Amino acid sequence: MCRCWYRPGLTALIGGVEWIGKLAWLPPQDIVDELMNADLARTVMERIEALGQISEEPDRLTRTFCSPAMRRANDLVGSWMRAAGMDVREDAIGNLIGHYPAANPKSAREPGAKVLLLGSHLDTVRNAGKFDGALGVLVAIACVQRLFQNQIRLPFAIEVLGFADEEGVRYHSTYLGSKVLAGTFDPEDLKITDAEGVTMAQAIRSFGGHPGALASAKLERRHLLGYLEVHIEQGSVLEEKKFSVGAVSAIAGQTRTRVRFLGRAGHAATVPMNRRRDALCAAAQFVLAVENHARRSAGLVATVGEIAALPGSSNVIPGEVNLSVDVRHSDDATRAAACARLRDHAKDIGKARSVDVKWHVIHKTRSVACDRGLSEMLNQLVKRHQRESIFLPSGAGHDAAAMAALTPVAMLFVRCKGGISHHPGESVRVGDVRVAIAVMEDFLQTLARCDA
Repeated sequence: MCRCWYRPGLTALIGGVEWIGKLAWLPPQDIVDELMNADLARTVMERIEALGQISEEPDRLTRTFCSPAMRRANDLVGSWMRAAGMDVREDAIGNLIGHYPAANPKSAREPGAKVLLLGSHLDTVRNAGKFDGALGVLVAIACVQRLFQNQIRLPFAIEVLGFADEEGVRYHSTYLGSKVLAGTFDPEDLKITDAEGVTMAQAIRSFGGHPGALASAKLERRHLLGYLEVHIEQGSVLEEKKFSVGAVSAIAGQTRTRVRFLGRAGHAATVPMNRRRDALCAAAQFVLAVENHARRSAGLVATVGEIAALPGSSNVIPGEVNLSVDVRHSDDATRAAACARLRDHAKDIGKARSVDVKWHVIHKTRSVACDRGLSEMLNQLVKRHQRESIFLPSGAGHDAAAMAALTPVAMLFVRCKGGISHHPGESVRVGDVRVAIAVMEDFLQTLARCDA
């Protein structure tokens, strides 16, 4: 295993001293394959750095849906797709799609022609890390690049997807890109406005997309073999077990809620404590209740990530508080029950403090089980490249959750340092990227033998 986190230098670029020693025990062709994978991993890392420089903010990485930064990202990644032998296009919402034809070019246009989908998203959160989303797109391109360099075509076509929006930063509605391809996009979302008052439809149009043609961008289910996504783990299980990669078992369901506490503002010096209807005190009690409830329920995570108190003056009792609640669990019934209990608890707090409570669910997704057949195949292939393999649940949402409405999905997690994600501290080992590429290549070849 590689023992160094990615940094410039010979050891980092080839994957570590221990890995070099391993080469002596391999057959000649396997040595060539390992060296080529190391070279591809180095290319992925270099491209991660280049893509990480594309941002709409000068001092931190932020790349949101239909922004000028996203246009530059699509153009750059599209150039890498073309260099890997792919035909490149953008669909109606701005998803970047690279198409690598099957062994029989005519079959791609015939009924029943099969396509395997690979990829992830190219948008980011605010002040993001460089690997979330981008790693999955670039590893997929690297695998196709290897096929192209070796003049190999598979019995099925490959399409590499760079989704236009997964994080939902601009319009607070996640999976916009993958929902369009899966055919589950809600046209009503086109009316949503961002912080500047720009509707989603206007943003898509200014990006060069076609808001009126989103329905036609849906992929044909009958043509698809499945969807495979490589992603950083966003947790520390792989690091703790000293594994490079692991197959994903399921993606947790999620409920996002806006909660509003309405009390009464008043002068901090003149309203007696027993006469106050302090919205912030009610909200503070609720925030702690959210944490305590999640700690008592195995597998449940609940987070208050945003809070705003109004009018926001040091000498005024807060009369209104707005906050967010994010609840996730791999079992939908458990998640729904937790949300119901939290809603009731918020209302009880409000009643005791004479504060009105408004509860509004803004986003809800069901948990998604990864396809058993594809995931078991992936799991067995992982064992070729590390001593053990484990299945990991994903607490975070991914485009695979939306794509599961269209086709079987599987995911491969890659170890990330400290489990840090959605943060500039995201870090991935080049040796682990090499393993991810090797597993992906084995997956493609195994699927090709099954489909032949």
